[in-house]
Amino acid sequence: MAFVSTRDLNAVLTTRLAAGDPPEVSILPNPGFMHELADSRKLVPLHTVLDMNRIRRDYASSWLDLGTHHRKLYAIFYKATSKGTIWYSPKNFRAKGYSVPKTWEEMLALSDKIVSQGGTPWVIAAESGAATGWPLTDWIEIIVLNTSGPDIYDRWAAHEIPWTAPAIRRGFETLGRIVHTPKYVYGGPTGVLATNFINGAYVPYTSPPGAYMNYLGGFAQTFIKRHYPNFEPGEDYALFPFPTIEPEHAGGITGGADVIVLTKDTPGARSLIQYLSTAKAQEIWAKKGGFIASNKNVKLDVYPDVIARQMALQLTNATVFRFDGSDLMPAKVSDAFWKAALEYVNDPAKLDKILKSVEEVASDAYGKGKGG
Repeated sequence: MAFVSTRDLNAVLTTRLAAGDPPEVSILPNPGFMHELADSRKLVPLHTVLDMNRIRRDYASSWLDLGTHHRKLYAIFYKATSKGTIWYSPKNFRAKGYSVPKTWEEMLALSDKIVSQGGTPWVIAAESGAATGWPLTDWIEIIVLNTSGPDIYDRWAAHEIPWTAPAIRRGFETLGRIVHTPKYVYGGPTGVLATNFINGAYVPYTSPPGAYMNYLGGFAQTFIKRHYPNFEPGEDYALFPFPTIEPEHAGGITGGADVIVLTKDTPGARSLIQYLSTAKAQEIWAKKGGFIASNKNVKLDVYPDVIARQMALQLTNATVFRFDGSDLMPAKVSDAFWKAALEYVNDPAKLDKILKSVEEVASDAYGKGKGG
């Protein structure tokens, strides 16, 4: 079995499947593609391959639900990333007597306190080349999940409710409570649009701090460790969970993961996917860092530091986990979402027009029958 990588997975895999030459095991970027392939009967159901009693013991139901299509398991999630993470400097917090907020209102109160003392609460960095805007959509997605719950989130991602729906408008406006409050954000709205998301990860650790908090996925740890190689995890940098907005939807986490599917049923492919689903296999990679296992029986002590262990607990214990919403949407809808978030930061008065514009793109992409 040979490993083949590509930057255009959808096109390459679709072509090989159409030609009757599928790879044995495929690693997909998101569940949306998995559902398409399962609908086309291009995947092997994993209940015929895996010991499902063990799988149910090893994986939280949220992960199994994500890998299920029409009541059959088609995917195992391997390398996972939490997007429920807000990064900060414990030393800088202690120096000012700041406490980690647990609720949205506490977080706003802390932001007000930081401003009153001459500081900047937030760095929000949206620049990412051709993909500029996605860090803003991460904010909106986790806000929608934590204000309106998983059912609304799922219906939104599938375009079963329109982009003009109150829940989606609220997601944008709640982000606006941060980005459009004077002195809340490093560089103001212009700084949001101009600052690269990797460079933004460094801002809370300058002296004096350019900002005190940064909402960014768990991969931010890689950037921080590379830029500040002498930093001690948990002391020089740390994270706290995205705060509760509505108590009835507390703890909702968004994120991503590698999606492993069986595209050709061979003995070797069965053995590989059986092995990759185990805690033993995932522990090997977890020890190296930059990897959070979805198998909840991976021992916490294999992770290289306290931050990685914290993210592992967050993901494996999540009662509500949803894949990054824009990754579930058709590419042109995702692109329109990125653009809409940027336009909203630049001019919040145009929110109605912005949401209607995305709705037009989504209606075309999904078909006129959906979205309300």
